[in-house]
Amino acid sequence: MKVALIGVGQAGGKITERLARFDANMDFGAVQGALAVNSAKPDLQSLDVVDTKLIGADRVNGHGVGGDNELGTEVMQADIQQVLGALDGRVTSSAEAIVVVAGLGGGTGSGGAPVLVHNLQQVYDVPVYALGVLPGRNEGALYQANAGRSLKTLLREADSTLLIDNDAWHEQGESVEGAFETINDRIAKRVGLLFASGEAVEGVGESVVDSSEVINTLRAGGVAALGYATEVASEDSAENINTAMTVSRQALLTGTSLPDATTADSALLVIAGQPDAIPRKGVERARRWLEDETGSMQVRGGDFPLDSDRLGALVLLGGAERSDRVQAFMERAREAKEAQEEESTDHAEEFADDRLENLF
Repeated sequence: MKVALIGVGQAGGKITERLARFDANMDFGAVQGALAVNSAKPDLQSLDVVDTKLIGADRVNGHGVGGDNELGTEVMQADIQQVLGALDGRVTSSAEAIVVVAGLGGGTGSGGAPVLVHNLQQVYDVPVYALGVLPGRNEGALYQANAGRSLKTLLREADSTLLIDNDAWHEQGESVEGAFETINDRIAKRVGLLFASGEAVEGVGESVVDSSEVINTLRAGGVAALGYATEVASEDSAENINTAMTVSRQALLTGTSLPDATTADSALLVIAGQPDAIPRKGVERARRWLEDETGSMQVRGGDFPLDSDRLGALVLLGGAERSDRVQAFMERAREAKEAQEEESTDHAEEFADDRLENLF
């Protein structure tokens, strides 16, 4: 699946960089062009694989928007023509989709990504997807409120929004910085494999997934989720029937980007590994299990021939917004927004004293 990537904000730029690097290292050729857009100049200077575009220089002088997603929206709206101009040559005729990547808790990403998606929809005749990272529970009320507003808008503007819950893919006990590094690496590997799943690297599979199956799975719109799991494969494909079932279950039940998202309007199962090791019976059995588990009659399945000693399963869910996890997050975001509004009182009044005169 040939894609153009646009990262917005700090997290969006870092993830886009990791995705582009992973695709290049694996020689998949799925990423056709990559651009990072930010209002903070230092964040762009730390990127060396993707091209960069600074926005809002006249408003924030390259210092970022300080978590203010309304300001993030404004600077993207003001500079949208320059951003679209920077995409010339990066969104080529071979691109089958455009993916806007953003952390939904920060200011530039949460405010700017929906604006960019909206404008890309006006210009390009290919699906425009969002890849949004939800803040973890411990990341503060501002990030929760930002992400709630951003997600609500993205769901309206994007053809589909693939959500990554920050609480889903980090190891317990990691430092905050270490956790973000782990999450970014896992996003790059899983999403990179999804994009490349139609690009055979080693051998030819019996039923290779192509880009149309990814697009049709995401056609349901709304929220999408991605699961992944892997196990060491046997050289005999017959012995891998149980392995295919195991990794498929793990991908959906314990390895998804949106924990507890098991119901969906559509789904795609990709079994990756050496062609001789991929068991046809195992793939079909796992696909039927996924049908039962998701409650969807639109479950596609196929192979991804890959030079590896492991057998992996990718599960893509389309139309998964009925997830309890999403509902719980939106409730958290509403509570954070209400708390913000309660705190936005005039603190000067707390120091009012008729016996003192104002300084001016």
